[in-house]
Amino acid sequence: MELRDALRTTGAVREFDGTAVDRETVYALLETARFAPSGGNRQGWRAVLVEDREKKRALRDLYLSGWYEYLAVASAGLVPFAPRTDRAAETAALRGAPAMAAAAGDGGFAEHLDEVPVLLALLVDLREVAALDRDEDGYTFVGGASVYPFAWSILLAAHDQGLGGVLTTMVRRRHDEVRALLGADEDLAVAGVLALGRPRTRATTLRRQPVESFATIDSVDGPPLTR
Repeated sequence: MELRDALRTTGAVREFDGTAVDRETVYALLETARFAPSGGNRQGWRAVLVEDREKKRALRDLYLSGWYEYLAVASAGLVPFAPRTDRAAETAALRGAPAMAAAAGDGGFAEHLDEVPVLLALLVDLREVAALDRDEDGYTFVGGASVYPFAWSILLAAHDQGLGGVLTTMVRRRHDEVRALLGADEDLAVAGVLALGRPRTRATTLRRQPVESFATIDSVDGPPLTR
């Protein structure tokens, strides 16, 4: 597959056909993804392949806690957990999380997370990340540049092998409990979980905003970048 085609067709996959994925395949994905860039080329990531059935169920339950909160906030017309938002409205909306859980029924991806063929937890070593915005008063995100390209490389490598998946950060809502479940000490932070498997269907066309909607010249309010 040409790189351009891979970049245009690697969409989020949350439905899998149930085919098992062996450790050798997961190893091969990581073998390719390890060449992803990171600050200072320190490669401060860690990956935990969660295979134990009880741990997968526990991870699902921790995920669901944040998922129903996410749905409750979204149902109130807010962007869930946006750094800049109406915190009072968000707090009020979060009270609706139990109702969201009760209405879930058999559910979908979230409720069946433990059945996904591959659950790969990604962690980052906080001693190895150059987070240049660490001491700023506002929201920080620079440190993610040293781990999320690795996650994206795993998804691209999976796509190349006929697999698909999605990176979810929902587990961050229960960070300490997830870290304890994975046996991670305080120097390791959970960056997210990759769900991988063989897709039931594969998207051939992804919908995204055009370049002109987000790229400008010389300033944020400058003229749109066009062809």
